[in-house]
Amino acid sequence: MATLPGEQPSVIIDFLGRTLPFSLLRHTDLEKLAAHCTVDFQTAGTRLLIRNETHPRELLVVQKGGVKLTVPGPDQKEALLDYRGEGGCVGELDLLQNRPAQMDATTVEDTFFLAIRKDAFLELIKTQPLVTEYFLRDFSETFLPRAFSEMRERHAALTCDSGLYLFSTRLGDMTGRPPVGTKFGESIQMAAWKMSKHHVGSLLVREPSGEVAGIVTDKDLRKAVALGMDYGAPIETIMSTPVESMDEGEVCFDALLRMMTRQIHHLVITRDQQVTGVVTSHDIMVLQGKSPMSLFRDIQAQEDVQGLHSITDRIPQVLRTLVEEGAKAGHITRMITVINDLVLEKLLTLLLREMGPPPLPFCWLLLGSEGRREQTVATDQDNALVYKDPNDDILQRAADVYFSAFAQRAIDELVRCGFPPCPGEIMASNPKWRQPLSAWRNHFERWIMMPNPEEVLHATIFFDFRAAFGDRDLALTLREHVARHAPRQDVFLRHLAADCLTTRPPLSFFRNFVVEKSGEHKNRVDIKQRGLVPFVDFARVLALRHGLAETNTLARLRRLREQGHIPEELARDAADAFEFLLQLRLVHQLGQVEEGRPPDNHIAPQELSELERQTLKEAFGVIGRLQSHLRNIFRLELG
Repeated sequence: MATLPGEQPSVIIDFLGRTLPFSLLRHTDLEKLAAHCTVDFQTAGTRLLIRNETHPRELLVVQKGGVKLTVPGPDQKEALLDYRGEGGCVGELDLLQNRPAQMDATTVEDTFFLAIRKDAFLELIKTQPLVTEYFLRDFSETFLPRAFSEMRERHAALTCDSGLYLFSTRLGDMTGRPPVGTKFGESIQMAAWKMSKHHVGSLLVREPSGEVAGIVTDKDLRKAVALGMDYGAPIETIMSTPVESMDEGEVCFDALLRMMTRQIHHLVITRDQQVTGVVTSHDIMVLQGKSPMSLFRDIQAQEDVQGLHSITDRIPQVLRTLVEEGAKAGHITRMITVINDLVLEKLLTLLLREMGPPPLPFCWLLLGSEGRREQTVATDQDNALVYKDPNDDILQRAADVYFSAFAQRAIDELVRCGFPPCPGEIMASNPKWRQPLSAWRNHFERWIMMPNPEEVLHATIFFDFRAAFGDRDLALTLREHVARHAPRQDVFLRHLAADCLTTRPPLSFFRNFVVEKSGEHKNRVDIKQRGLVPFVDFARVLALRHGLAETNTLARLRRLREQGHIPEELARDAADAFEFLLQLRLVHQLGQVEEGRPPDNHIAPQELSELERQTLKEAFGVIGRLQSHLRNIFRLELG
């Protein structure tokens, strides 16, 4: 090892200060560590470590250059395990376990190192828990919690001290007193008197057995008065049933999603299946002043299509609130999905009221990221329409006329609501994607059983479909049809799996980022195509192989893990990496929208913190592991 003349301590400290895990240390600790470091240099092709022979005496941290780590393969040829580029460490696990090197380490170009003495490194491990975690724990434990926290601090300017209320407050903390109830047979007038006496906005209606049968709210009482109902009528004639309930241990964010999804304003809270209280949408709005519940109420209140056009302009404000409260991408995309679904449902309901009932039952399908519930700020329309098979030509013509006008009107209004049309015209306004159930079955059978590689790859968006509005049994029938046929069609699945291998992780030979070299996105990475898509494709092909109904990527990974189709560690790392990439994309797009710029998917790694960059590299690294798993399952060679 060629030791160079002493380098200025400030230069060493500066390098350590921007290199994980040393960047996690205090400045005084960096100064102490720098005193035990030397700068070394080796030419290309130098063997730094020889497997089972070399006992490392120092930790090598690459300053410039690169090192390959190898072991002998089955045919005694060199098998590559990993590369170490700038900031990468060589020999750390061997030092920690006081053992000979477990792999060969060879420079692949002229390389500068920072060499940390063994005793200084081991002392660091004993006294610095953050450094210990970095070297001994896996990706999910080491990087993600701090990376998410740092992303929040860097990209969210907190405007209040609300903390993490939606995500930290349990429903049990929101119920201040036992719920007020009434029983079957009591009059509407008696119920009104009880609500007035106890200053509450709702009553639980109980059966003689004590079980909660329904709920009556002040809105129900106002409706009874408006309809001129007999005040002596039994309370069960105006109650809402069944009652939605949640356990007191769940957090307010989940209650908020439940209320918005079910379009209700009251939730019964339980402990060990016993009622302990009632939480209202007002309670949550008071808890967090910018709650999405106000947006939900405004969507519900619209009585004409035009009133929906400006609603989505407020979505970035809701997202900003969630980001500032520390919400992860999985939570945020669920909220975006609920809001977008509510807008769509209200829009289609108003159109049906305007155009009259359809000639046949139908279901509006959402595809792609909408179907997977993974929308971010920039969401083009990807939708389709399926309707019940007509039993004669007259009904078929009526369906053609009605659904053509209905779909075109819906697409146009969605554009006015802020949802751009699909550039590839994968929308219900396209006759090809507005078909009876039998035609949709034929589409999927052709893709699955007679796969043309190019056509199948263009059709992947359809395999993420979900029902959004209308007769959901039509979508369920179609999903069951896919689940019956896809698992048995190896050629189809191999086409999908092979396509997953074509997107290489955007990391170079030395684990540096591979960025655009020119153009408007110079020095940036397309985090959607190069980062997120491989995870989506991986989860999709295995979900289809095993007949799973889930469409959301995280849900697919979870179910695949639960059923033993992918290893526990791989599933966990894939889910965490995917959510981190999704979070980066979402925060990036939110910032662009707030600055009045069109959102895109191009991230500049140099604008991230050191921790974010390192976590991004680790997330990209998981892609290679997913591809290796698919290669083994489907016996594919990387082309």
